[in-house]
Amino acid sequence: MSSLASRLMPAVMTLRGAKRVFSSAEAMQRKLVRQSAGRPPKSTPPARLSKTVDIRVREIANWTVYEISPKGKTPPRRALYLHGGCYVFEIALQHWLFVAKLAVETNTRFLVPIYPLAPAETADTIVPKATDLAVGLIEEVGSENTSVLGDSAGGGMALAVAMQLRDRGIPAPHSTVLISPWLDITGTDPQLAVIAPHDPWLAVPGSHFAGGVYRGALLETDPRVSPLYGDLHGLGSLTMFSGTRDILNADATKFLSLARAAGLAIDYHEVPDMIHVFPILPIPEGTAARAVVARSMAG
Repeated sequence: MSSLASRLMPAVMTLRGAKRVFSSAEAMQRKLVRQSAGRPPKSTPPARLSKTVDIRVREIANWTVYEISPKGKTPPRRALYLHGGCYVFEIALQHWLFVAKLAVETNTRFLVPIYPLAPAETADTIVPKATDLAVGLIEEVGSENTSVLGDSAGGGMALAVAMQLRDRGIPAPHSTVLISPWLDITGTDPQLAVIAPHDPWLAVPGSHFAGGVYRGALLETDPRVSPLYGDLHGLGSLTMFSGTRDILNADATKFLSLARAAGLAIDYHEVPDMIHVFPILPIPEGTAARAVVARSMAG
């Protein structure tokens, strides 16, 4: 049975009006216009993280990139974390807390890029730059000690990075972790309409508009923006999470079938009644999912 905290989450999201911005293309457009006209969104790690991790900021290829390491340690492993936010919203508190806990639990140094929000940069430049970061980690400690993780839009980007690594002839990371990944920006899967009434957070119209901003001149089915349509062979070990009250469960279930047909090793965790990105939320199911992620990185 799901926890009380998880059962309350849909009500919390509804009270916050989380779905409103995704309800229409116009609502998303208005949100992005207000965001661009206002103060830049905050993207720095919260001060509380310094109790358990060391934080270093770097500039790589004109991106601000944070290194998050267990406090006072020299970890043997590396991980690239690509945050969600529909490609148009900045990294959030829960992303930072999730990364910091995993860094400590797995003795791993995380690289967290603050990639430019679309349309400042779009997929044709963001995905190759994110791949360059993964290549740097692999060159530093080897693919067997490197993981690539992402949630939501960042999960789609993580899979696109895995594809680019393969296409460059780079060994696959030890683990690629996809948390409620957005793998198809077209919004055409019929299952979306079935799930949408039960999702307290996401809706297709607003997310589809944001996906269009991110893809720029690329086709909606280009694997850099919709990796569901890419070649899935040779991507290494994958771990994926999805909740059934998340419209992106449609992506996850379709991808699962395609991945298995391509012979991929995929550890899939679908949890009934869970909402979007539940593994990074402060609920017992999130804690349990993080333990699975830790095992996939260290195993």
